[in-house]
Amino acid sequence: MNSASSVPGSRELEAILMVSSEPVSLARISDILGIQVRQVEQLLAELAEFYLQSDRGFFIQEVAGGYRYAVRPELSHVMEKIAICQSPPRLSSAALETLAIVAYRQPISRSQIASIRGVNSDYVIKMLASRGYIEPDARDHVPGAPLYYSTTPLFLEKLGIFSLADLPKVEGFIPGPEVAEALEVSLFDGTD
Repeated sequence: MNSASSVPGSRELEAILMVSSEPVSLARISDILGIQVRQVEQLLAELAEFYLQSDRGFFIQEVAGGYRYAVRPELSHVMEKIAICQSPPRLSSAALETLAIVAYRQPISRSQIASIRGVNSDYVIKMLASRGYIEPDARDHVPGAPLYYSTTPLFLEKLGIFSLADLPKVEGFIPGPEVAEALEVSLFDGTD
């Protein structure tokens, strides 16, 4: 076989394998291409041989009752590097807390965030800004001209929401005044 494209249906088969997130069965490929299963098997075998002869970085793998593209095992070190670069480190609880404060109270200054959290949040704010989740939004016209921060479109994208209006309502998570009062009494009444 001179090239993969010389086989009728090979380009279509390549497209199917390329966009499928899970292994694709022979029957499914047959339905999509409108050809018989034995023709699909022949096409898969020819493409697999072409890839092998062409020394590609991938091959057609038969797995879990279907077929998919897979990276050649000897290139696993490359895939490890990609995985490390693409998976951002998880956010700490301090970062998540700060991000929630910014999301619900924006625009908000560093000092206001620190006041709500009860600790200095400068490092966390810088980290969230460097990852693109928040950004300086405005400056106050008072001495010291503090920056105010707001969330970014990347924040919305990562959260999977269209706008800030889609954030869960905080009221459902805050106890009512009677619960807060009872908690305060139990904490400060001095009994065990």
